[in-house]
Amino acid sequence: QVQLVEVGGGSVQTGGSLRLSCVVSGYFDGRNCMGWFRQTPGKEREGVAQINRDGAITYADSVKERFTISKDNAKNTLFLQMNKLIPEDTAMYYCAASLGYCYSSFSLDGYRYWGQGTQVTVSS
Repeated sequence: QVQLVEVGGGSVQTGGSLRLSCVVSGYFDGRNCMGWFRQTPGKEREGVAQINRDGAITYADSVKERFTISKDNAKNTLFLQMNKLIPEDTAMYYCAASLGYCYSSFSLDGYRYWGQGTQVTVSS
């Protein structure tokens, strides 16, 4: 059984930084596409950043130049470095993993496994 556990959320002020980590346990090919999504109450889950199986990285326009996604395949760990945080980044952040490749459009259909989420709150 594949499980994803996110850590690193918290509360920061505008302009601050946080680093999220997602550890994957179970039988999982660390080369498979993995990504970060976020969701606020009443809104749909949206893609933030992903690393595809071929290494291609995609960011949502709203986080480009501020967030950096990276992965340690050997340790099956995914990271999200978030800098210059703004209140609009406040959300529950979820880690997700696919069985191979995922869609460049952040389609949820491309992902098989999800973590429980970690809350990020940015105050003004």
